[in-house]
Amino acid sequence: MRAVVQDGYGSPDALRVRDIPRPAPGEGEILVRVRAASLHPDVWHVVTGLPYALRLMGSGPRRPKQPVPGTDMAGEVAALGPGATRFRVGDEVYGETIRGYTWRNGGAFAEYVAVPEDVVAPKPAGVTFEEAASVLNAGIITLINLPRDRPLAAGQRVLVNGAGGGVGVVAVQLAKAAGAEVTAVDTGAKLDLLTSLGADRVVDHTREDLDGGPYDLVFDIVGNHRFPALRPLLAPDGRYVLVGHDQYGRDGRRWLGSIPRLLGLVARSAVNRQLPRPTGKLPPKGELTGRLSALLESGALKPVVDRTYPLDELPEAMRHLTGGTVRGKIVITI
Repeated sequence: MRAVVQDGYGSPDALRVRDIPRPAPGEGEILVRVRAASLHPDVWHVVTGLPYALRLMGSGPRRPKQPVPGTDMAGEVAALGPGATRFRVGDEVYGETIRGYTWRNGGAFAEYVAVPEDVVAPKPAGVTFEEAASVLNAGIITLINLPRDRPLAAGQRVLVNGAGGGVGVVAVQLAKAAGAEVTAVDTGAKLDLLTSLGADRVVDHTREDLDGGPYDLVFDIVGNHRFPALRPLLAPDGRYVLVGHDQYGRDGRRWLGSIPRLLGLVARSAVNRQLPRPTGKLPPKGELTGRLSALLESGALKPVVDRTYPLDELPEAMRHLTGGTVRGKIVITI
């Protein structure tokens, strides 16, 4: 089969499409004929190996254990492994290719990938392969970062900082679906998109300072402001959530990235109720994918695909990703 192969960490320009053996599904796995796979910042981190700490968090210290990048895909079931019973050959499915929340390649940028059957779900009817693949990583990140002890609700005021990217467009739509009043912040070129998604107010951060409030939730995706600067915008019982984004190595530390900043907020959450405390074990990805399916089927979540690229143009797609102009998600078609 044709697949993108990563021999080591470094520039995305070194990625090449090669012919490699087709994987065989193992116990409880299915083989999926991949039709579309999404590109997102975590892919960039694993391809470049930055920050260095992530190599010890699942990817591999010297080179990736899995040489084929990509974790989000949509396609058709091509074969069943021993004990796999949830799907039949020919079923259309979508999902992430790995169970856990570690940083590592998942083999999605290939014609075929073998995945555990419990991490995927039936592709919702009326949603294309490209659209289905586009919502996975962004949707899962949004769902696990929204405060669970104070869910989104009608009447709340929500600020989404970095609202025009993959995670942002999901966060805006989920907040609106819950009945919240949403202020969406990004560059001017993305404001029309955010208005079309239902944002009540849009802010061009290159021209205006963050203001307004008090907000019940500040959902900070880009992290270009420190918590003390945003705290005056919060209601006394409001919540600040930092999703964490190293801006493709431009922010954070080369060894640890934004990990120290995130850990600092976790430590402060013990004495500051505006910072969510760690909630323990995260939900299984299969469960979260099922929740995304319900949102897609109800129309509460509309996929936003900025552009598609063929497999051979992955390096160019990654240059586009890091340029900061992407509206929604980039998808690789296979």
